[in-house]
Order: sequence, then structure tokens, then C-alpha cells
Amino acid sequence: MNRHLTLGYSPCPNDTYIFYALVHGKVAVPGITVGERLEDVETLNRLALAGTLDLTKVSYHALGRLRDRYALLRSGGALGRGCGPLIVARPGTRIEDLGTGAVAIPGMLTTAWLLLRLYDPKLTNVVVMPFDRIMQAVADGAAAAGLIIHESRFTYPRYGLESLLDLGAWWERHSGLPIPLGGILGKRSLGADTLMKVEEAIRESLRYARSHPDEVLAYCKQHSQEMDEKVMMSHISLYVNDFTRDLGSEGIAAVRRLFAEAEERGLFPPSDKPLLAGE
Repeated sequence: MNRHLTLGYSPCPNDTYIFYALVHGKVAVPGITVGERLEDVETLNRLALAGTLDLTKVSYHALGRLRDRYALLRSGGALGRGCGPLIVARPGTRIEDLGTGAVAIPGMLTTAWLLLRLYDPKLTNVVVMPFDRIMQAVADGAAAAGLIIHESRFTYPRYGLESLLDLGAWWERHSGLPIPLGGILGKRSLGADTLMKVEEAIRESLRYARSHPDEVLAYCKQHSQEMDEKVMMSHISLYVNDFTRDLGSEGIAAVRRLFAEAEERGLFPPSDKPLLAGE
């Protein structure tokens, strides 16, 4: 009898693109079936904290609090250059003005919030809201600025907003490394053999997507109905890259650097568990 595992990921186009083949039986995982649960990233972070899902996409910020229970897979995540979160505001706002009003953020466990805390620990006046409501809230004056993620980096000018700061670019200058946004985790209790099978199956799922684009993009469109197709394709092109197939030494170094800085500032506790599945 096959072992059934739950896999959580977001309805964002990069995730639906990566995992389509895996959850629709296009990729065989010996002895395993995988069923999906689609939620926004902050909900996935919370579900992982509760131990609800066997496998899940999470923010790297959340992983800092999950290492005792979950291990990081080398495939399927979001890490790269030129893809970090932005701080946006209405015209005339200066970066120096950020402390004078609330900044809307997409979640207390998002990597975006972790980066903002690393950039300026004094920015503590924040309001949490779903990522897709932040731009309108800033445009309406309900927040002084917004910390935006995902496809919002392509669409914020439509709301009459300007970019004050690219936190991904700041991190790249600061560390010399790409920006770790989200990773795929598996419960350590599943065992290294199962986690390695899943890791390779995600790579196979990505290969399937690249060789069957029309089929896979139809699934992506189902979950991005309010997103312009051009924006959807830009989203996939930006967030699905060589690091998605395998973090590699540079990607792993970026994650370890992010964690070291967060631990040094007491933003999440250290862990003696190995970071990666199979280590």
C-alpha cells in the first residue's frame, strides 16, 4: 500500500508550475502518493508550526522556528537574485519617513518581514494583512507603506505607488549572496529515504513542467484567475530558476548566512539539527 503524504504550497504561479506533475500523477514516487493543499504562504507557515503537513512550502523565516521537526529539501523552493520583497509607498514618501506610520506586511513569519527587521530593527510599527491587499491599503492611505511580495513587484505601479527600497537588492549587496525567500520542507519523522525520493520527484515535476508547458500553464491559470497572463509568465520566469532545481552550494550558503544573522540578533533560536534532509 502506498504511503500518502500531504504537500502544502501556494496558488502562486511558481508553485503551481513546479508541483503540477507531482500532485497529478505525472511523476511516480515509488511507494508514495502526494495530495496537495493550497494556501497563502503565511497560512502554510502557521500550518507547519502546528505540524499539520508532511511536506510544505514555507518562508525561510518560518523555517528558523521549524528545524527541530522539519528538514529542508534542496529542490522546489524560491531563491534567487532580483526577486526580493519591495517597500512601496505613495509618491513623495521618503525612506526616512517609514517610522512615522504603519507599514503593512504580509505576515510575521514571512522572509520579507525578517529582511526588514535585519535592515532596520527600529521599524516595529507594522500591520499584518494578506499580501494581495497591501497595495490597495497603501494607495488608500490605510498604511504609510507596504512590504510587498510575489507578483506585487510587477503590479504596484498600477496603484500609483513607488518603490522606496528593494530588500532583495539590499541583501545581495550586504551578503554577496542570492536572497532565500521560501523553501520546501519535509518532516524529519518521514525518514531520509522518503525525503530524498520526494526531493528527486520535485525535480522530475519541474522537468515535466518545462517539457509540457501548455498543460501545466492551464493549471497555473486556474489558480491565478485574477492575474494578467503576462504577469503570470513574468512571475514564473523570475521565481523558477536554477536554484529551484537544486539549491547548490551558493543557495545553501545564502540560507545559512540568513539564519546566522537572524540568530545573532535573536530573531529566532539556534538549532543543533542538520539543516538539510539527508545530512
